[in-house]
Amino acid sequence: MTPGEQSGSLTGRPEVLEGPFTTRQLLRLDEALRVADKSTGLTFSVFVGDLDEPAREYAEKLHGQLADPARAVLLALSPNQRVLEIVSGSEARKRLPDRACKLAALSMTAAFSGGDLAGGVIAGLAQLADHAGRA
Repeated sequence: MTPGEQSGSLTGRPEVLEGPFTTRQLLRLDEALRVADKSTGLTFSVFVGDLDEPAREYAEKLHGQLADPARAVLLALSPNQRVLEIVSGSEARKRLPDRACKLAALSMTAAFSGGDLAGGVIAGLAQLADHAGRA
């Protein structure tokens, strides 16, 4: 399970997902993650929720919990705190320098300020995957 995922209930009934995304948006996000992973050979993850302070350190801690942190890229987003952190592992960073991450962050925050949280994340994932290129 990646950071931010919710597990099912023990009763056998799915839990009601409470969050900023509709079912359709979640499906679009899942597809964007799958495409980014497949096209780059890296592993992209998204965490949406409150980040403990300092936010960067908390995002780095979440990133460290991923299966292969060296090849992983985490988008940690807290709409309530108005914070976005992009954390890339040592191998991923070779293909995604800070400049590429900053450009993706600018693109995402522009969409967020327009009220399009899901669209911003999807656009950011596509931009990062395009920059990282094929494996």
